[in-house]
Amino acid sequence: MRHKILIVEDDASFGLMLQKWFERNDFKAILVTKVEQAKKEIFKDNFSLILTDLRLPDGDGIMLLAWIKEQKISTPVIVMTSYGEIQSAVSSIKLGAFDYLEKPINPSILSKKIEQALNHIPGPPVDTVATNKTEQHSDIVYGTSKAAKEMHEYLKIVAPTKMSVLITGESGTGKEYAARIIHENSQRKNAPFIAVDCGSLSKELAPSELFGHIKGSFTSAISDKKGVFEIANGGTVFLDEIGNLSYDVQVQLLRTLQEFKIRPVGSATDIKVDVRIIVATNENLETAISEGKFREDLYHRLNEFFITIPPLRQRIDDLPVFAQYFLNLANQELEKDIKRFSEDAMEALMKHNWTGNLRELRNVVRRATLFSQTDEILLEHLPSFSPHSVLTEDLSLKSVNEKERIEIALKKANGNKTKAAGFLKIDRKTLYNKMHQYGIDI
Repeated sequence: MRHKILIVEDDASFGLMLQKWFERNDFKAILVTKVEQAKKEIFKDNFSLILTDLRLPDGDGIMLLAWIKEQKISTPVIVMTSYGEIQSAVSSIKLGAFDYLEKPINPSILSKKIEQALNHIPGPPVDTVATNKTEQHSDIVYGTSKAAKEMHEYLKIVAPTKMSVLITGESGTGKEYAARIIHENSQRKNAPFIAVDCGSLSKELAPSELFGHIKGSFTSAISDKKGVFEIANGGTVFLDEIGNLSYDVQVQLLRTLQEFKIRPVGSATDIKVDVRIIVATNENLETAISEGKFREDLYHRLNEFFITIPPLRQRIDDLPVFAQYFLNLANQELEKDIKRFSEDAMEALMKHNWTGNLRELRNVVRRATLFSQTDEILLEHLPSFSPHSVLTEDLSLKSVNEKERIEIALKKANGNKTKAAGFLKIDRKTLYNKMHQYGIDI
């Protein structure tokens, strides 16, 4: 009898690709895009496995996992996540997920984890998953432009020190890659590197995610939990979009930096930690300080070394290197063997404005790889680039009516949240948070 798989994924093209992959491998796969749809399907049918994205329009994979646990449903759950959400993935395992998969998904790893889940073969322990993070992403790509070489020189100068580092740059420029370069050239390179997207942390759960909690400290605290800083002890913690942390959490973070101690939520005892902090932002923290949204003392404590990642349009000579790297990743994910880009395709890529920077380039290459049926990417496989720099500026979230700007962006993107997030110069997770905040349902 064919195994039935439930896929919960709001990225339509990626979800369909997964569904077709399962069908080719003799599974029956049902695809839904929201948590509520998933619940209905689970009540309606018996599934052998549930594969869910971590971020969804009406909630997330953690919420779905908690609901499955409440219903006493024993179906194994695998959570799909980006590497920026590693701690949330680790937390999902603690809440009962069988395992997690990082995007882009490698088909051979997917096959192995499905086999393990269906046969209930236990995977690696949670802390091992976090610790091995550094090894999984050692394939860092270096640009060759003057701006790239200068940036890498600065990163390698600060890497061996104990200094905290503040990285700034536009959305999608590769701030986490820069943080990884620092970590992998430091004396902490054999210890954990854990990246946290502060934009995806709710005000209520941020203290627990970062500092841990003890059982019974709040309603959903069903067991003791180690936070990011305790898991990363001896290594590096990268806090992306640091400006999104609440004022109260900023106070706790400052204490951690000054005293090298954390206090889990609900605990009366401190835990000593030895962690290097690297933070990143695409907003002006000095403006946030003047508006009373960010602590000045924390800013100076984090800003021991400052570096800006240049946008792709200012280092366009690096584009062929990154395009080939993203092509290699897409080949792995989509089980293809595309060798190169045609001359006119590469010329089109070099001329594009790239307001979404490396993230936009990665998405374009992935899509082109999907469409190509030959051994190279042709011009016809690329999207019809439209100059949306004016549109991006008009839809900036710095505008007064934020809700209206989000609605306009979603309308212009025909409901495509990834594209709408690009128009707004934010990532998709932040867009979801804003949509929930304003009650926008598309």
